Amino acid sequence: MVKKPTLSSRDSKPPGEVSPWALAGLGMQFCVAILIFVYVGNWLDRRFDTAPLFLLSGVFLGGGGAFYSGYRRLMASATRDTDEESSES
Repeated sequence: MVKKPTLSSRDSKPPGEVSPWALAGLGMQFCVAILIFVYVGNWLDRRFDTAPLFLLSGVFLGGGGAFYSGYRRLMASATRDTDEESSES
């Protein structure tokens, strides 16, 4: 009797979908990036007495950078899955 290979729960996913384990850190990455940029912006505002200028810049730079990084990771995962599916056919 031939035994079917089983996938671990980490690798099991429907075809065409990205594994949730591969993307689990995106939310934390987004939060940490914004917090770091806000902290630096707040520090620069206190140092140069420029009120909310650097703080707001930090929010937008941190959020935009984290969004861009997450988007690239999602697109890389989707492309990799598509390439794997086409090579199996």
